[in-house]
Amino acid sequence: MTENSKEGRIYLSPPHMGGEEIEFVRKAFDSNYIAPLGPQVDAFEREFCEKIGARHSVALTSGTAALHLALQVAGVSPGDDVLTSTLTFIGSAGPITYLGARPVFVDCDRATWNMDADLLVSELGKRADRGRLPKAVVLVHLYGQCADIDPILEACNSYGVTLIEDAAEALGATYQGRYAGTFGKIGIYSFNGNKIITTSGGGMLVSEDNGLIEKAKFLSQQARDPAPHYEHSQIGYNYRMSNILAAIGRGQLRVLNQRIEAKRNIFAYYQEALGDLSGVEFMPGVNYGRCTRWLTCLTIDPAKFGVDRETVRLALESENIEARPVWKPMHLQPVFKSFSRIGGNVAEDLFNKGLCLPSGTAMTKKDLDRVVKIIVDCSR
Repeated sequence: MTENSKEGRIYLSPPHMGGEEIEFVRKAFDSNYIAPLGPQVDAFEREFCEKIGARHSVALTSGTAALHLALQVAGVSPGDDVLTSTLTFIGSAGPITYLGARPVFVDCDRATWNMDADLLVSELGKRADRGRLPKAVVLVHLYGQCADIDPILEACNSYGVTLIEDAAEALGATYQGRYAGTFGKIGIYSFNGNKIITTSGGGMLVSEDNGLIEKAKFLSQQARDPAPHYEHSQIGYNYRMSNILAAIGRGQLRVLNQRIEAKRNIFAYYQEALGDLSGVEFMPGVNYGRCTRWLTCLTIDPAKFGVDRETVRLALESENIEARPVWKPMHLQPVFKSFSRIGGNVAEDLFNKGLCLPSGTAMTKKDLDRVVKIIVDCSR
């Protein structure tokens, strides 16, 4: 082991507390609301809506739970098709199958790494001609960057297909001045420990339609019917966020802008230090909005760089630095091998060459330089 390997571990994207969280948690303890629901949950939902410009919200246990409820209140049922991105985390696709529906995976484009709008629009047209429109489209905003929403939203509206935005990785990202997650019928977010802000585990569902939110709230509390006893006429879930986690979220929400700035500065540092290396290309930015750069992602062309992505990742790991490949496309996952896909070559290429670098907002210049040095050394 080298001297550097004895240094502390650099994680991909660890939690970063801002300081105010403990005060809100203390209030929750003082009020004795430590179980699901409570005044901190109410306040977190309200403040979250104010921050992103949404009208109604419900705080939940995870982004996956939020997407599950979003699909259910959108009317997705067994046998329905739901189009979604292939280059994403399994949380974007798994909930589709919870409801007995079928995910159909759509390739990404190289300009944004998000769902290819042209492919999606074309596929919707073909399905309309066959009378086989999907029940919904789950549009993922990947690695802190919005997909090209306008043409996708226009097509969904034209064909009467519900658009659900999966903004789990893109809280704070903008598209033409509006926040990701506020364009579709429903938007969902994640506050997992690695996200730009965290409640340790949690999620949020937002919509302009209060009826959908009230239905999601009902389902998230075991679908208990109004009665003095426990009465249930349908199956629900235990998905509501706890008052303690919401208290953490309130504190985190107050540093969101600082976290976005830090993420973007980390990206700029890596780009300046590594951008001239042969065979290295960073995830492109777009001119229609702001990317938060939740994770700094790049691709490595081994023919030009000298070694492949995996060699670089292992070199970083040998020095106690966590880096990860770009998401493995859903259509390549064994669990989804029987489902359809539209394209897929771009996503596969990005997976084969793509690497996510440590992007924690508490990283120091020394941390960044440790990462940069190893990558530069690999290129020699």
